[in-house]
Amino acid sequence: MYFETIQQFANTLLKLSELLDKAQAYSEERKFDIANLLNARLAPDQFSLGKQIQVACDNAKFAAARFAGQQAPSHPDTEQTVAEFKTRIEHTVDYLRSFKEDDFTDASDRRVVLGFLPHLYLMGHEYLHNFALPNFYFHVTTAYSILRNNGVSIGKQDYMAAPPFKPLESE
Repeated sequence: MYFETIQQFANTLLKLSELLDKAQAYSEERKFDIANLLNARLAPDQFSLGKQIQVACDNAKFAAARFAGQQAPSHPDTEQTVAEFKTRIEHTVDYLRSFKEDDFTDASDRRVVLGFLPHLYLMGHEYLHNFALPNFYFHVTTAYSILRNNGVSIGKQDYMAAPPFKPLESE
């Protein structure tokens, strides 16, 4: 479960940070305030781009902390600028990378209780596959979609971290 959380979350958050660089460049090229993008949303009842970034970071750090039986660091959700959002992502990735595989030894069998459902639990593997991963990718994909919908020139390569392909051995 270490690889499924730490590596995947960290790599995807780093790609999200790169998307913010492209958003910044786009706003400068088009000469508009980047806050327009940071406050953009796909639907009136959905979170803004900025909130999508905060929630993606929170999902990653909370999943790692829950799997390791630790308390996640607190972030006050006060980011307003691209630099501040990139710092939030950087701090989250640093936190994720502070874990070792041994921290996740019993993660699959750990009971995970979510703050908004205090009388229910999921086993670690259920939490990962039925909540943590889908929720994380939902918010990252929505952030990507907000940028794409607002004209930022991005594609699948900008979203996905490069798979660790290896050459086939010749026979």
